[in-house]
Amino acid sequence: MPISGNRARRVRLAGAPAFLILAATIPAASPALAQSIAALPDQTSRIRLSNRDVNHIVCVGGEIEDVKFSAEKGLAVERGGSDAWVKFLVLETDDMGAKTRTYVTTPSEFFVSCNGAIYPLYAEPADIPAQTVTLVPGGAQRARANDALLGPLVEEERAVGIALAILQDRVPASFSEVAPSRDRLILADLPTASLSERRRLEVEGAGLSVSEYLVRAVATTTLDERDFLDTALGADIFAITIDRLTLGPGETARLIVVRRSVQP
Repeated sequence: MPISGNRARRVRLAGAPAFLILAATIPAASPALAQSIAALPDQTSRIRLSNRDVNHIVCVGGEIEDVKFSAEKGLAVERGGSDAWVKFLVLETDDMGAKTRTYVTTPSEFFVSCNGAIYPLYAEPADIPAQTVTLVPGGAQRARANDALLGPLVEEERAVGIALAILQDRVPASFSEVAPSRDRLILADLPTASLSERRRLEVEGAGLSVSEYLVRAVATTTLDERDFLDTALGADIFAITIDRLTLGPGETARLIVVRRSVQP
């Protein structure tokens, strides 16, 4: 049945921590390489590429549908799946046995279509090692991915799925990292433990955010999810879970807080 006000109900899956669901409804809803550069859609990214080696472009979470460029500027582009490769051509001349190589120095513009968005790249060729350009999803793309991921789920399943993803360190690429707070918290209902925020994420398109806290005890402490119903952890908490309910002195638990968030 729907839950409102201060009422709450605990959900436990087989082999999983207990989850405290505090509301019945919410709005519908790659490892980095060396020399890597991140680019966002719909805004020009000024980058430097090697004019000697083969440069790599990677579309995160999708495929490169097309690359528009001017071949007259002395370069070649090949693409396949989520990857594209850019090579500036070298002009070699032979003057009576004396060979000379001329490298491209004129900037080029690329318009890369990735995941249904356009990434304008203004590339300056330079005498540097090969570069990897990572095409990072924008807000609209992350919102679509989150809707596809969470939309089919009922409210409680969304909360459980998000919390388990954090606890198992398999955060979807469509969740956006936000700088965590550096403040250490001590809650009024839990004076024998302190909290520090380890990670904060926005789930764009779903109207949710999630934080992972490390809970450290200074004395033997028995925990309950309801201990963390505190506005210091968010004004509109949706769900809470913790990976252990008993802490000894100096021991640490992982606390996951899912909350509603107002997103543009």
